[in-house]
Amino acid sequence: MTDYLRGLFSLGGRVAVVTGGSSGIGKAMACALARAGASVVLVARQAAALDKIVDEIRSAGGAAGRVSADLGDRAATGRACELACAVFGQPDILINAAGVNIRPPLAELTPEDWDRSLEVNLTAPFLLGQQFGPAMAARGWGRIINVASQQAIRAFGNSGGYGASKGGLVSLTRSQAEAWSASGVCCNAIAPGFVATTMTKQVASDPVRSAALAGRTMIGRNGQPADFEGIAVFLASNASSYVTGQLICVDGGFSAT
Repeated sequence: MTDYLRGLFSLGGRVAVVTGGSSGIGKAMACALARAGASVVLVARQAAALDKIVDEIRSAGGAAGRVSADLGDRAATGRACELACAVFGQPDILINAAGVNIRPPLAELTPEDWDRSLEVNLTAPFLLGQQFGPAMAARGWGRIINVASQQAIRAFGNSGGYGASKGGLVSLTRSQAEAWSASGVCCNAIAPGFVATTMTKQVASDPVRSAALAGRTMIGRNGQPADFEGIAVFLASNASSYVTGQLICVDGGFSAT
């Protein structure tokens, strides 16, 4: 890597916290940040899955640790913040990729479904941002990256509480950007297209529906977790120092059709 590219994209010396880092898009982003030089702390529920990813990153020469926590529990989220800081210190980069996708027909959506969706998909990113954002601003540099959804900007079947939570996450991103960008903390959201992950396995296992979604893209295929590595490094690095408050669609042109 040339000195020019290193200055733009290297994350050497940076600390990142990535929620939902045990699988799918979160895992891809976490591994990409580690390969770019960041020390990465993964936060998710399943300890065994976290341990596997941590081992993968360390085997590749990266620095990684993990915190097992249910981000649908506010007390657990607070403890996760403390434990995450104990690994490598205060984070410079926060990626909120953890989420739940509870999507019965709206008439069947229970208050419990609604509460769970908002706690994990919206409240946890708010709490994590409140914990880490002001500290980033005080140090004069930081990055917050929130993983939203196409359902933040358009209706899908049974969007329900999931779509509402992701729409709220995009608005939260703008609020975070307004609060901290002047202090060097860039805050942006990403809207993936359809990506086959454990969260979307019901649709991914249906070849007809998968093909229909791929047909709506300009590229002609559905997304893969690896498609989010580049945008993660870009938004986490100095290269994005004038990009903030944005919703960036990484969807093969899906949202433009």
